[in-house]
Amino acid sequence: MSVTSVTHLNFRGDARAALEFYHSVFGGDLAVVSYGDAGDTRNPTESDQVMWGQVAADSGFRVMAYDVPSQLPWDRGVNSFFVSLRGGTTQEVAAYWEKLSVGATVVQPLEPARWAPLYGMLEDRYGVVWVLDVVSEYNG
Repeated sequence: MSVTSVTHLNFRGDARAALEFYHSVFGGDLAVVSYGDAGDTRNPTESDQVMWGQVAADSGFRVMAYDVPSQLPWDRGVNSFFVSLRGGTTQEVAAYWEKLSVGATVVQPLEPARWAPLYGMLEDRYGVVWVLDVVSEYNG
C-alpha cells in the first residue's frame, strides 16, 4: 500500500491564476472545476471561482488549489507553510527557479549551500513560499 501527499493551496479568488501559473512552470495537465461547473450557486458572484483545481505534471509534481468561499473565514497567515520542491540536478532546479521567480520576492537567493548543491527560497506572486533545492546525500 502506498500514499501520496499533495500540497493543497487555499486562495480567495486567485486559485485559477495561480494554477495557470504553476502549469506554465511545471507543464503537465491542468484541471479546474468552478463552483458554477459543480452547480454550487450559493453565491452567484463566485460561480467562476475554483471549487477544485489541480496541476499534475509528468515529472511527478502535483499541486491542488481552490478559492475559499466568502462565507468561510480565510487568512493566508504568515509562514504557515512552504512548498518544498526538490530536484535531482542543478539544471532542473534552476529552470524551475527561473520561472517561479517571475514577479516573486526572493527570500534566499538560489545558490550553493552547505547541505545542497543549490538552495533558495522565494515568495511567488501569489504569496506562496517555495523552497527549492537539489537533493544530495547529507554528510553532517
